[in-house]
Amino acid sequence: MAQAFFWNREVECLPRPELEKLQVERLRKVVTAASERVPLYRERLAQAGVTADDISSLDDLRGLPFTTKDDLRDSFPYGMFAVPMDQIVRIHASSGTTGKQTVVGYTRGDIGVWSEVMARTLGAGGTTAGDVCHNAYGYGLFTGGLGLHYGGETIGASVIPVSGGQTKRQVQIMQDFGSTVLCCTPSYALVIAEAAAELGVDVVKLPLRVGFFGAEPWTDGMRVEIEDKLAIDALDIYGLSEIIGPGVAYECLEKKGLHIAEDHFLPEVIDPATGEPLPPGERGELVFTTLTKEALPLIRYRTRDLTVLDDSPCACGRTCRRMQRVTGRSDDMLIIRGVNVFPSQIESVIVGIEGVSPHYLLVVDRKPGKMDELEVWIEISEETFSDEMKELERLEQRVLREIESILGLSVRVKLVEPKSIARSEGKAKRVVDRRELFK
Repeated sequence: MAQAFFWNREVECLPRPELEKLQVERLRKVVTAASERVPLYRERLAQAGVTADDISSLDDLRGLPFTTKDDLRDSFPYGMFAVPMDQIVRIHASSGTTGKQTVVGYTRGDIGVWSEVMARTLGAGGTTAGDVCHNAYGYGLFTGGLGLHYGGETIGASVIPVSGGQTKRQVQIMQDFGSTVLCCTPSYALVIAEAAAELGVDVVKLPLRVGFFGAEPWTDGMRVEIEDKLAIDALDIYGLSEIIGPGVAYECLEKKGLHIAEDHFLPEVIDPATGEPLPPGERGELVFTTLTKEALPLIRYRTRDLTVLDDSPCACGRTCRRMQRVTGRSDDMLIIRGVNVFPSQIESVIVGIEGVSPHYLLVVDRKPGKMDELEVWIEISEETFSDEMKELERLEQRVLREIESILGLSVRVKLVEPKSIARSEGKAKRVVDRRELFK
C-alpha cells in the first residue's frame, strides 16, 4: 500500500455520519443565503416551494432546482454574486460558447477555502513545506495557476510561478532550482519530458518526484507514459472555475479515483436526460452544490462532465467519496490545452465571413509527446472555389485570425472544397477527436 499523506487528516478522515451532518448544516445555510441574496435563486426556490427549513437530510437535495452555465451567462457579469462588490477580492473567468465569459468572484473567505482544498490536493501526493513546486499552469483569468500557487504556499512549500511556455527554460529552472513537484497539464508534462531529452537532461537525476495534472482529460495510459518519461508519480486533479477552480477533487497515491472535498462541495450524479439522481456505481452527469462559497454559491450546478461516484473505502483512509476520471461530456464542449472550446464559437465566426460556408469540422489530435492540437476544416463557398490561390490564402489567414481571437487559442485552419464535409440528417457531427482519450 502506498504511504498516505494528509494536509488536514481530521477533516479528510471525518466519519461519514459526522460529515453528512456537516453537509446538511451547510446546505441549509447556502440555501438561505442564495434565496436572500441572489435574485435567480429567490425566484427558483420560490417556484420549487423549498426553503432551508425543508432540508433535514441529504435526500432533500433532489427537491432543489438545477443551475446551468447558461444561468451564469445570462447573469453576466455579476448577477449571480451573493455579496456586494466591495467584498469581492478576486475575479476569474472561463470561456463561453460565443465569447461571453463565465465570471467567477471570490471573497477573502473563498480564497481561504480554495487555498485549503488545494493544500489537501498537494498534500495527498506528499507535498510538504520542504518542497519546491514548479507551477507551469497558466496564470491569469484561468484558475489553474493561482489555485496551485496558493495551495503550495498554504502548505509552506517554495512555489516557482513559471507559468507555461519556454519549455527548455522550464527544464533549466527545474535543474537550477531543484524542483521536486511539477504542476501543469498532462500534455505539457510530456512536452517538458521531450524537451529534457532534447537537451540531454537525465530526468532520473532530477529531484522531481510527483506531478499534479489536470485542466484536460487524460487516461491511465498517459499516466504510465508521464511516469516513465519523468520518473515521478503522476496524480490527477479535477476542478472547474464555477465551483472554485482546481481542488474540487484529487487523487491520492493509491491512484484509484479522485477524492472529492465533500465538506465544501456536495456531489451528485444524475441521468443527464431526466435529471434523476443515480446511485453510486452508475455513470451519469456530475452535479455540485457549493457548501461554503460566499461570493458565488451554486445549487445543483450541472457540470456536463460524465463520471461515476464511488462510495467504497479507500486504502488511504479518507472517508470522502471518490469520482472516477471524467470520461466525456453530456454537451459538445471540448477542452483543448485547458481552454473550453464549443463548436458554436467557431460557427459564430464563420457565418460572418464571406467566402466560406457554415459547414465545418473540428479535428482534435495529440501526437506522442505533444500537446493537443485543434484543426478547423471549413468548406469554402462555390463562388470562392474558383478563386486564385493567393485569395484563398488570404481568406484562410482571415478565418484563422478571427477564430484565434475568439478562442484565445492557437489553431490550424484548413479550407476544403464545397460539399466535402459529410452531411447528417440528424445532429451534425462537428467533432472528430483522434486523441483516443477514453480507450
